[in-house]
Amino acid sequence: MAEDLNSDYEKAGFGGRLAFGKSPALLIIDVVDAYLLPDSPLYAGVEAALASNARLLQAARKAGIPVILTNVVYQAGVGGRDGGVFYRKVPALKAFQEGSPLGAFPKEITPIEGEIVLSKQYASAFFGTPLASTLRAMGVDTVIMGGFSTSGCVRASALDALQHGFIPFVVREASGDRDERVQEANLFDLQAKYAEVVTETQALELIAGAARA
Repeated sequence: MAEDLNSDYEKAGFGGRLAFGKSPALLIIDVVDAYLLPDSPLYAGVEAALASNARLLQAARKAGIPVILTNVVYQAGVGGRDGGVFYRKVPALKAFQEGSPLGAFPKEITPIEGEIVLSKQYASAFFGTPLASTLRAMGVDTVIMGGFSTSGCVRASALDALQHGFIPFVVREASGDRDERVQEANLFDLQAKYAEVVTETQALELIAGAARA
């Protein structure tokens, strides 16, 4: 069935390839405790993706390429109005009220000095944030990305990266979701239409190559 699906998409003209650029950045999307602590309403069982993001982060630091991390924060006392319709659609977003411990970064990816942290209110890391202008100011042309969740914020960010003119490389093992069926469907669609989906090993090789360049 998978071969038939791939063949069908290829015949329809999907699945072109995007070349890795000359100036990459690493974007880690919403890798926070809300998805990692079993007593959280958003717990997704994505510990393996956390470990993958930690390895990518260490590689990026060693290579000296820019690192951007995102989290989600809603202003306390405004009833989620800064999250608009998205906040109303997904009640679990209450976990990201300002001051909630669930919004914290796990120790494995705690930002260090020189790494940019962007707080967002919507799915895409680009929507309502200075991410696009920040990447352009740094001369970035390619965004290596992972995070939570694949079907939500990773997908939305990859799509917006493409639409802003950045080449999105989504790392399979570093992108986590609460259901394998949803995970695979979204990775398939991202590869077909919006991004390059690569393995962690491939991403690490690309990061190392960027350091040598």
